[in-house]
Amino acid sequence: MTTDVTIVGAGLGGLTLARVLHLHGIHATVYEADPSEASRTQGGQLDIHPQTGQYALHMAGLTGEFHAIIHRGAEAARVLDRHATVLHDQPDDGTGTRPEVLRGDLRRILLAALPAGTVRWGHKVTQVRALGDGRHELCFADGSRVTTSFLVGADGAWSKVRTLLSDAAPTYAGTTFVETYLHDADARHPAAAAAVGRGAMYALSPGQGIIAHREAGNVLHTYVALNRPAEWIADIDFAAVGTGTHVVDHRP
Repeated sequence: MTTDVTIVGAGLGGLTLARVLHLHGIHATVYEADPSEASRTQGGQLDIHPQTGQYALHMAGLTGEFHAIIHRGAEAARVLDRHATVLHDQPDDGTGTRPEVLRGDLRRILLAALPAGTVRWGHKVTQVRALGDGRHELCFADGSRVTTSFLVGADGAWSKVRTLLSDAAPTYAGTTFVETYLHDADARHPAAAAAVGRGAMYALSPGQGIIAHREAGNVLHTYVALNRPAEWIADIDFAAVGTGTHVVDHRP
């Protein structure tokens, strides 16, 4: 018997589940708030571990596609102090234990492996109501509604689905991450490129610091962690300081 499944959120978790269900002949529909696949960037690199992410991709039948998007050599890691003195330097050992891939590339191969129409873009869930007998009604920002007999929440920290199970709510942890990119890093930003090395770099102190990844295409992707009150970021006029800056609140 085929059971229709409704998944809220077209991130990596929701799409992986949809793909595994598809391989087992179970139809799933994924509702996503973003208007399209290309509406925003998906973040930086992820290290994919054997017992978790790699196993899930194996179950999704996408191991070959996963290997094709690995950033070779990016498992290197170094730790710096506040004066840029190298405290620890671990090269990539070439074993590929936890290979690095771009989140956007991983999402792309998952989307390509699903039947057309599986993801319904532009469907932001505003409310979820339990109807009894395991059925739920989803209300969307555009006024449309859908009823499902099997609901999965994969919609992140501010999940509307989680409220059916828990009253826990995200709170600001006191740290804001300012996200930056340096392109053509070795030629245009040699000092920063040398500090980061071939993989990841961590320069941290309590409540603040810098985390950087070298990504494919000679790009340095950096997260600057600042211990600031929530109001600090709200008062910044980003239209005045220019484009290309991304700010992410660190919420548990």
